[in-house]
Amino acid sequence: MPAPTILLGQTLSFVKSPFAAPLEEAVRHHRHGGVLITAGKITEVSDGATLKAAHPQAEVVDYGDKLICAGFVDAHVHYPQTGIIASWGKRLIDWLNSYTFPEEMRFVDPAYAAEIASRYLDLSARHGVTTMASYCTIHPESVTAFFSAAQARGQRVVAGKTCMDRNAPEGLRDSAQSAYDDSKTLIDRWHGVDRLSYAITPRFSPTSTPAQLEALGALWAERPDCLMQTHLSEQLDEIVWVKALFPQARDYLDTYEQFGLLGKRGVYGHAIHLEPREADRLREMGAGLVHCPTSNTFIGSGLFDMKGLINAGQRVGLATDTGGGSSFSMLRTMATAYEVAQLRHHPLHAAELMWLATQGAAQVLHLQDQIGNLAPGLEADLVVLDLASTPDIAQRSKRAEDLWEALFPTLMMGDDRAIAATWIGGRHHNALKAVTLAAT
Repeated sequence: MPAPTILLGQTLSFVKSPFAAPLEEAVRHHRHGGVLITAGKITEVSDGATLKAAHPQAEVVDYGDKLICAGFVDAHVHYPQTGIIASWGKRLIDWLNSYTFPEEMRFVDPAYAAEIASRYLDLSARHGVTTMASYCTIHPESVTAFFSAAQARGQRVVAGKTCMDRNAPEGLRDSAQSAYDDSKTLIDRWHGVDRLSYAITPRFSPTSTPAQLEALGALWAERPDCLMQTHLSEQLDEIVWVKALFPQARDYLDTYEQFGLLGKRGVYGHAIHLEPREADRLREMGAGLVHCPTSNTFIGSGLFDMKGLINAGQRVGLATDTGGGSSFSMLRTMATAYEVAQLRHHPLHAAELMWLATQGAAQVLHLQDQIGNLAPGLEADLVVLDLASTPDIAQRSKRAEDLWEALFPTLMMGDDRAIAATWIGGRHHNALKAVTLAAT
């Protein structure tokens, strides 16, 4: 077994949700802290000098006054859209037809899928993202490419084959039967292998017939250990479309619920324009919602009600929604979440933003016992933040009188320059990348 590693710096961890408890009860901050990593796991978080004295054989990496926290968890992405991120000026349906569908058709080529999967994982790691839940394309090759690339990095990820059998171009449609068969085969091949988890993935109800939704609901009933991810109530014109396609449904959520696609391990992206019944049912079932603020503002979807939903007991996490979202950065995502909440007249504290991007997103993905916090027994997926990464940020954080005032400028103005290091499975990402490249 390799020698343990101690990371020194400021440390930030959560004991409780800052939405539910005062900061002094919810957060643990060590000004001169340390994290002990052994065999890819966090074994202790404590005073740095105490850790060094107790483990003289450990390799020590000193990050000075930089902040060590859990790696960011991006709970809703589309890795196949990496190459079309920040494309101009479309609403949701136009976006799909103009950009998404033409790009996704290229993923029938395993080599292209592997290239984009590797590129996406490298880009996201540069931004401190250590785990994500990704939609793939209808092609099983796209799932194999993503899981293979993550497996080579020792990375914890969630992914699934996107299923569509209508309202999509020829070449991007499967069928009810092939969606079931392909998904089942991929589950048997990948789910639970190393750090990989499968999510049954109907894109959204407009691109699935009732027969396909029924088939995927049956598959989820057979494999309830899997997650199920889809989209819900992203734009108002989308909701009108759904009502026309499913005239018997009570609401958008009912197009999933009636086919067995509502449950505790369901992950529903966007969920901006929920009706009261939908919000109540999601909360009753313990389902997870994912707020994608840069996407929601970039394509004009609306303002997510973060405080209202969380105060009502809903589980919520954050996501970039690459590439409908306009950045791979969870810092940028937190900044936009703050701005959206301001427009809702419920500003979010820095601790709440960090919780949403780590523990909150991990809870939505049912991975809170593996990742999303600095705590003994969790996997050593970490990000190290430079709180003075640019002159703009440095001059502001220099005036800070506490951690939150020092951290907030990085959350609002930070980018990949603020990511001093990303650790995945107890290994520094740069070293990890070198190993990956050597293997290929």
